[in-house]
Amino acid sequence: MYAARNMVSGCLQDWGFGHMVDDARLVVSELVGNVVHHAVPDDCLARPGAARKIDVLVKAWPGWLFIGVADEDSTPPDLPAGEFVSPELAGDFAEAVLPDRGRGLLIVQRLADAVWWSPKGPGGKTVWCRFDLDGTT
Repeated sequence: MYAARNMVSGCLQDWGFGHMVDDARLVVSELVGNVVHHAVPDDCLARPGAARKIDVLVKAWPGWLFIGVADEDSTPPDLPAGEFVSPELAGDFAEAVLPDRGRGLLIVQRLADAVWWSPKGPGGKTVWCRFDLDGTT
C-alpha cells in the first residue's frame, strides 16, 4: 500500500498536481486496501492467501485525473448507491447511521468526482475514479 501511495504522490508532484496528493493518496489507500482485504483472484478461489497482482494506474487528461486499481477478482465492487441519510438530519449521530461496511468506497466517492468499475479480461476488474482538475493543468 505504501508503494502505491508513494508512486501516485510522485506522479502527481512530477505532473504539477501537488495540490491533489493528499486526496489521491487516500483514494489509492482505500482502493488497494479493498483488494488486499476482499479480492480473491478468479483462478485461486480454493487457495486462501494466494499471491495477488494489483495494478495502480494514474492517467492525466486535459481537465481530468484518473486513478484506477486493478485486481484479478471479477466480482463487482459494492459501490455505495448514494446518501444513506442527509448529514443535516443525522446531526450529532452521523456516525451511528454509517453502514457497517463499504465506508472505504464511500470515502472514495466523497473525494473523487466520479467512481465506477470496468471488467478486465480475461478475469478481474478495475475500479476507477476521476478527479476534475477545474482548469488547474
